[in-house]
Amino acid sequence: MEQEKSLETLKKEYAVLARKHKLPTFDALNRDFEIEKVYERETDYLLREIRKVIMDKVLGYLRFTELLLNPTNAPLFFFGLVRSMGMDDKKTLEKIYARLGEFEIDVIDLDNDYSWENEVKFVNKVFKEWQDIKSDLKGVVGSLRSGWNQKIEKKDKGYAG
Repeated sequence: MEQEKSLETLKKEYAVLARKHKLPTFDALNRDFEIEKVYERETDYLLREIRKVIMDKVLGYLRFTELLLNPTNAPLFFFGLVRSMGMDDKKTLEKIYARLGEFEIDVIDLDNDYSWENEVKFVNKVFKEWQDIKSDLKGVVGSLRSGWNQKIEKKDKGYAG
């Protein structure tokens, strides 16, 4: 019961910020970045905590794309994926990687020279660009899945003697 109350309070606090600063809705951010996790933290800087949760996901995707683009020390799983990628997929991943890397640089700058206005700009920027990134990733993931399924099918048709 207490948990629901905290989440509802978070939603109300965020709604005030969203209206005042023209931020995405709570539901939209939560759908993409699972910002409801913030209710567990007590803070005077709600938007900063939301940004940290957003960046957790961004950094996870940054590392994933990095392993696909440069699998030198990657787990074996990634080598199968890399072999199935075409040049268009690699170009798309490079574009995504550059955008995600830019977010990481922006956060370092924001942490070192914090301002509420820049926090608002950052959350809006990431949310807006994330919509394109999701679309691009969907195409790449479709190619990866197709390549992975072909790899599995080839294994199933091996020597039966």
